[in-house]
Amino acid sequence: MAKGVLPKPGKAAKTVIKQAADAVPAPSPNPMTNLIIADLALRGGGQLLRHAVERTLLGAKYSRTDAKNLVKGRSMAQTLIGTAVVRLAMRSVPGAIVVGGSLLAKTLYDRRRSKAAASEGRKAIAKQAEKGADEG
Repeated sequence: MAKGVLPKPGKAAKTVIKQAADAVPAPSPNPMTNLIIADLALRGGGQLLRHAVERTLLGAKYSRTDAKNLVKGRSMAQTLIGTAVVRLAMRSVPGAIVVGGSLLAKTLYDRRRSKAAASEGRKAIAKQAEKGADEG
């Protein structure tokens, strides 16, 4: 194939992409090391992206500093529980139904007792933001 000429869509394009990927040297000759490097890069990049999205969403309601402190002030338990709940919801339809139903029930419960729930939520947010400010 001539250099710089794109193939027609389909198998030829996949072949060119595969050949280009095969031409890039791996960081290590050991495939297990490369797998670990790829895993760390994906997890780290995912975590950076998640924190940026969280700060952006929180920034709509809170100041930029408060949003950053809220993300920073999250405890290990909150992080682990959040990860476990997302995994449960992502692995199966029944898991998604349980998690979605639980979130719906909690939302309806909080709306029913809106003033008390809002007050408790503001206190928890302030405490977490303070913890994040102390860490930073």
